[in-house]
Amino acid sequence: MHFNFLIVKTPAGDDVFFYLFLKIQYFNNIMIWDIGGLILCAAIIFYAGRKLSFYGDILSEHIGLGKAWMGLIFMSFITSLPELVVGISSSALLAAPDLAVGDILGSCAFNLVILSILDIFTPFDKPLFTQTSLSQSLAASFSVILLVLAGLGLFLDEKFIVTPFVGLVSVSFIFVYFISLKVIFGYLRSNTQPETANSVLKQQMKTRQALLGYVIFAALIVVSALALPHFADKVSQNLGISQSLAGTIFLATSTSLPEVSVSYASLKKGSVDLAVGNLMGSNIFNFVILFVDDLVYVKGNLLKDASETNLISVFFVIMMTSVATVGFVYPTLQKKAPMSWDTITILGLYLLNIFFLYHFS
Repeated sequence: MHFNFLIVKTPAGDDVFFYLFLKIQYFNNIMIWDIGGLILCAAIIFYAGRKLSFYGDILSEHIGLGKAWMGLIFMSFITSLPELVVGISSSALLAAPDLAVGDILGSCAFNLVILSILDIFTPFDKPLFTQTSLSQSLAASFSVILLVLAGLGLFLDEKFIVTPFVGLVSVSFIFVYFISLKVIFGYLRSNTQPETANSVLKQQMKTRQALLGYVIFAALIVVSALALPHFADKVSQNLGISQSLAGTIFLATSTSLPEVSVSYASLKKGSVDLAVGNLMGSNIFNFVILFVDDLVYVKGNLLKDASETNLISVFFVIMMTSVATVGFVYPTLQKKAPMSWDTITILGLYLLNIFFLYHFS
């Protein structure tokens, strides 16, 4: 954007003020609708995601799922619905691979940051990771495997493809995902006790009512998530930042709002494993979404057409997940600050990720 204005001999302070005034006017006239649309979509997703989790919780009780399994599979699928819709929209409609890949990697990173935020709301003598089961370390380990595969997909040449539109790495996401389900389910079945369903909720609401509420709020999320890539693309163009950075910040943060609402609500109810399992399960399911994005991206191979700048996010999310894994296996018994060493490290790595993305973009 070029600014054409009359240059007048004035003090330096006046020149600066005049330039800033033009920048503010440009922001108000051009970008206000795009940013407003982004905020509105995010607000709808946050509200609908909370309602969706409520109805999904009731449905899971009617079906008879345990809380740990529900958090890892059922709730992670629900809260990952915006990423799925945004990824399809970015890949199929906008043909913007960097938005799709940046959204997935950024969502994985932001989900781990949510762990840091949740740790603030736990007592000093009960840090977040001390209240989780070892099944979370299994989920984190499979997440690292999927991240490494994504890094290979960004790095390898186009010889490693199944069809002209689908890469071999994308297909491997599906296999690793189902292997992770089998392993984690086997662990949960042999190491946890069956949980009693909330009979009060089941009596208050029938399955048909819960399903109707679920469908309504799922539709709200779908409509809002479809519009998100458009607004994020416009904002990134007007700000002069790359689509990788826009996907990592704007899209990933907005589409992760259901995880924020579900995990916080679960933590307040004392269901720590449900809260953490929702986040770790979402990080695994995100790579199934990346496979779907590759399927609908018909202009080529999604990971190869995406910028190699996304490798920065891959490296940092691997480090963040590894720190979380250490925290799950060897948790801190007490914390001397609102956050323990592991969650502080995760937050610091996330900020470094954003800094390097901005620098190299």
